[in-house]
Amino acid sequence: MLLAHPAVLEDLLQRYKALAVLRADQGGAESRQEYESVVYGLCVATGTSDIDAAVIAAGYRLPGARTEDDSVLTA
Repeated sequence: MLLAHPAVLEDLLQRYKALAVLRADQGGAESRQEYESVVYGLCVATGTSDIDAAVIAAGYRLPGARTEDDSVLTA
């Protein structure tokens, strides 16, 4: 699988977070289209089909991401 450049992932992730905060998915037609476009781009760039998985995958592929598995909490 081809991987997106970290700069592309970072841009998509920042745009997604900004649009999510603004609740663009519930706005007008133009803002919904922008939101859907960014969601689609992030899913394609990470090879996922779900925005939640795409956000997690993008976070792990960015520089400085943890190299250890933190998916399981330890007591």
